[in-house]
Amino acid sequence: MKKTYLSAVAVLVCAALVGGIAGTSFYTKRHFKEDIVTGPNVTEVFKLSRYNPNLEGTIGDSDVYVLKGEKEGGSLVVLGSTHANEPSGHMAGIILEENAKVEAGTIYVIPNINNSALTHNDPLDGSPQYMHFTTKNGETRTFQYGSRATNPIDQWPDPDIYTHKSSGQTLSGSETRNLNRCYPGVEDGTLSEQVAYAVTNMIKTLDIDMEIDLHESSPEYAVNNATVAHERASAIASEGVLNLELEGISMSLEPSPVSLHGLTHRELGDYTNTYALLMETGNPSQGRLRGYTDEDLVKTGEDPCYVIAYDLGLLYVDYSSGNFPIELRAGRHLAGISAYIDAFNNNSSEDKQIIVEGIPTYDEMINSDLGDFLL
Repeated sequence: MKKTYLSAVAVLVCAALVGGIAGTSFYTKRHFKEDIVTGPNVTEVFKLSRYNPNLEGTIGDSDVYVLKGEKEGGSLVVLGSTHANEPSGHMAGIILEENAKVEAGTIYVIPNINNSALTHNDPLDGSPQYMHFTTKNGETRTFQYGSRATNPIDQWPDPDIYTHKSSGQTLSGSETRNLNRCYPGVEDGTLSEQVAYAVTNMIKTLDIDMEIDLHESSPEYAVNNATVAHERASAIASEGVLNLELEGISMSLEPSPVSLHGLTHRELGDYTNTYALLMETGNPSQGRLRGYTDEDLVKTGEDPCYVIAYDLGLLYVDYSSGNFPIELRAGRHLAGISAYIDAFNNNSSEDKQIIVEGIPTYDEMINSDLGDFLL
């Protein structure tokens, strides 16, 4: 009896210890404040709740960084972290707002459009919680590695079937927490729908000319190193893709499916006047053929399993180098933003130009450490 009692106490102590460590980790992740610096050329920072007051005071109320030129012109909004386990879009947005200087027109940057998804991750996938980058000044800056979906703490329970409100499309219930299935959104809907509504309302209210949503995808996923474009944006997308190819940056062009609803490139193109684009770049840390998953894989993209998969012809990205680092992935996004701005300018009147400098080039990104572009 005494041995049984002592064993029970030992088990309870161990359980309490494990629970305490896990609880501390969850609490720290939930309340972590990202090391985002307001760039020297940012002219305003406002909350997304300006365009949906229901978000005020919630985890869904993201910061919007505004870079407004001295001259009037066209406008662009860039979305990062729609899926928070696709970090190159998040980091490209941060680099953009910290480095770009707009001379004409306005660029709106939302690096963490799904704040809630950044507050948790997918532990059963072995995902890391954070990413660390060293700046040129030798300082370490820390950013979140999150989940594809809104945190269930903020939106629960998932229904058995998710019905997209404006179209009636039905999907798996878990997709109710996928922000990129919730557009054009619902003002008083779930948290994900409220965020989507705020973005849609912001674009409509400000009459933003172009939208670019930054994503990553598994190297074995067919829509990869690609731009998905709404049909009204096809001319801009085609010209931008051609110019990227001429620069040696492989980029395919995919039309936005008319029958798949809830995505930015479909709904923002349908419900607003914006030219809606979405970019995908390969991310080995997101794929299902990967091996050991840690922060190093997220940053370097080096994985021997993908070397084998590439040799077997199973991938949709060029993995001949044996890596796909975050500098390359974020560099692709930044190059795409620059290319589509140029294409927009070529297809717009003189009073609608977006003139911007300071966006790091693709060559600069792949020949440097990402931290070199952080303040």
